[in-house]
Amino acid sequence: MYKILIADDHPIVRRGLVQILRESGSVTTIDEACNGREALEKAQNGRYDVVLLDISMPGMSGLEVLDELKKSKPSLPVLILSIYHEEEYAVRALKSGASGYMTKKSAPDELLLAVKKLARRERYISPSLADYLASHLTDNTDRPLHDCLSNREFQVMRLIVSGRSLKEIAGEMALSPKTISTFRTRILQKLKMKSNADLIQYALKNNLTA
Repeated sequence: MYKILIADDHPIVRRGLVQILRESGSVTTIDEACNGREALEKAQNGRYDVVLLDISMPGMSGLEVLDELKKSKPSLPVLILSIYHEEEYAVRALKSGASGYMTKKSAPDELLLAVKKLARRERYISPSLADYLASHLTDNTDRPLHDCLSNREFQVMRLIVSGRSLKEIAGEMALSPKTISTFRTRILQKLKMKSNADLIQYALKNNLTA
């Protein structure tokens, strides 16, 4: 019997996850968090067998929560849930310490299997992700440029290429427009690019658009 923390900023998604977990009969307690900071506070102060963490939340993203959790509770299993395809965020999440990565299109049975494996301190990797990891990790000669970006820089880049303005990104990430502008400058420098148009072209070429 497991105690689970679900962190997602969409109430309907949380309700669906709660229903799936309760119907399994394997969960005794389910707590919820509606944003990254609440998730971090609850995970650090509570005792959970597994944390289900949405990768995209306002203010503090799932990857940032994961980074902080791994400092304070390195053994706590975290399953990242995402609307993004596995090749976009999975490697980054696993490198940051996640025990598994699933898209929100996954079937309920797959979610339950993943939760049970993580509760036993095992990893969960889908067959499609396993194939991608095999090709990604063995090919060290042609790693994508965006691998050099920090998790927050990568998040900013994704928001830029989605068409959001610096002011909109600042509001979504609870940062100042000046800070977002600094992130943009760093991203362009690291990727050796000059403009947002270059970033968009790169994102399209590397399947980094939602």
